[in-house]
Amino acid sequence: MLDVFGLFSVPTLYVLIGIIVLLIVAIILSIVAIVKSSAMKKKYNIMMEGSEGKSIEKIIKEYTDDVKLLKETYENNTKSIKDIYDKMQYTFQKVGIVKYDAFHEMGGKLSFAICMLDKNDNGCLVNVMHSNNGCFAYIKEIINGESFIELGDEEANALKQAVAGRMGDVELSREVNDIVNN
Repeated sequence: MLDVFGLFSVPTLYVLIGIIVLLIVAIILSIVAIVKSSAMKKKYNIMMEGSEGKSIEKIIKEYTDDVKLLKETYENNTKSIKDIYDKMQYTFQKVGIVKYDAFHEMGGKLSFAICMLDKNDNGCLVNVMHSNNGCFAYIKEIINGESFIELGDEEANALKQAVAGRMGDVELSREVNDIVNN
């Protein structure tokens, strides 16, 4: 029997069993703490793998600098592309060509009318006629898809093709343009 300050007495077996239970609980808690610690250490090692002694702050700063550089490059490229599109409005984008035999003595379709237009249907129409006496070239200004000088049949056909935007069947080209632009 174990006497506790003269207040009460406890059998020694109970005290021994209590100490053993407390010891087992302490061992179990220690094992759980060790397992959690090793799991945290594994996560830490995975996170720090390949850092070669760099701090997380330095790595984050490098990635932030890379993102800033990418953003600047993106903005510069966007400006350049817009500039290119603006300049392309004034370049020839549509072409119409009609070959024909201007003088029947030549024996072939050596003469041609070519119309070159920008996005706004402004440009020029060049008519080149070949004959036995030489080659004659005429140019006519086209504004908003129309000429202020009277056009020949071949020139009118070349203009229709160019306004339609594609060579070949004018009606089919117009339908395709309507579908693409809408």
